[in-house]
Amino acid sequence: MMVRISEIEVHAEHLAQYKAILAEEAEASVRLEPGVIAIFPMFQRDSDTEFRILEMYADRRAYEAHLKTPHFLKYKSATLHMVKSLKLVDMQAIDRPTMNRMFTKMGSR
Repeated sequence: MMVRISEIEVHAEHLAQYKAILAEEAEASVRLEPGVIAIFPMFQRDSDTEFRILEMYADRRAYEAHLKTPHFLKYKSATLHMVKSLKLVDMQAIDRPTMNRMFTKMGSR
């Protein structure tokens, strides 16, 4: 599995438009791409222009395929001028068994 956290800051004047485009992209990614386990966007409570996106992919190939999808390319081109900064942080799970139980638990709801 590939896990990444995207740290994004957007220009305040584009905030509403950015949120709408991001929500559309995240929904399409999870719905349309079998290799996308999660695209979970959030913003900081005390700074609504600072976003974190938890991204989980089945593997590196799924991530690379995601980058070529029409919905991701639309998101990237439409928001490029809105983004003030972007940092991509690759993560490594510490406790895979608990992570697997979490997904099982979520599926039972």
